[in-house]
Amino acid sequence: MLLAILQANAVVMDVDANCAAIDAAAESAAAAGAGVLVTPELFPVGYAPRRVRAELDPARLPALHRKLAGIARRHQVGLVYSLPQVTGQGEWHISATLLDAEGNSLLGYSKVHLFGPDERAAFSPAAEPPAVVDFNGVPTSMVICYDVEFPEAVRAAAVAGAELLLVPTALAHGFDDVPQVLLRARALESQLAIAYANHSGVEEGCRFLGGSVIAGPDGRLLAAAGEETQLLFAELNEDSAAEARGEVPYLAERRPDLYRSWGD
Repeated sequence: MLLAILQANAVVMDVDANCAAIDAAAESAAAAGAGVLVTPELFPVGYAPRRVRAELDPARLPALHRKLAGIARRHQVGLVYSLPQVTGQGEWHISATLLDAEGNSLLGYSKVHLFGPDERAAFSPAAEPPAVVDFNGVPTSMVICYDVEFPEAVRAAAVAGAELLLVPTALAHGFDDVPQVLLRARALESQLAIAYANHSGVEEGCRFLGGSVIAGPDGRLLAAAGEETQLLFAELNEDSAAEARGEVPYLAERRPDLYRSWGD
């Protein structure tokens, strides 16, 4: 399956402009034969947690979900996007959604590990583990940004059967080791592919790293972006996770009962 990542600069609270960027990227990704386009964290509204919380009317969210589903359906490509989610109890979470090429929602996830004072002021951390679905024949899961930096989160997805992990992110400039070192380690230790889609440029005073990557289950980088806006592609061999797990059976040879006796 061909994976596509949109790395781009969002305009904070300009939903029309941001969705137009996703639409154009989806058209290009579909033309290239991609099975899925992964977009950055909170891209449709821009990454500015306090401002999004203050200015976004939750009543707009259903129409925005429909608009994004229409993009996937029109271009016949899977789509991962990230938006705020407001629970029945009034809590705001950062969420991600995986759509199939018909615009149907296959998988939802809410961010468990919030990063920094702005996110913690605007959102509440979720608690549900990453789920796994069959996406184009590949067991697929999602986490969001800071979640992927915790081995427990990625391992939970792998133990649940995931062979592909889709990650919308908003990583600031100066954290180069996250995509170049940590992401490769996460892919290698849990033997799954990771597609990590970041913002570029400056939004609400935050300069983003760019540096989006696609890493294989053996830890190799299949594709890596610089700082500029771009559409990144990599072909995923659908047997690569099984091959890696057959060569070195990290998952099969874990001893979780023993680890629990060691404490947290």
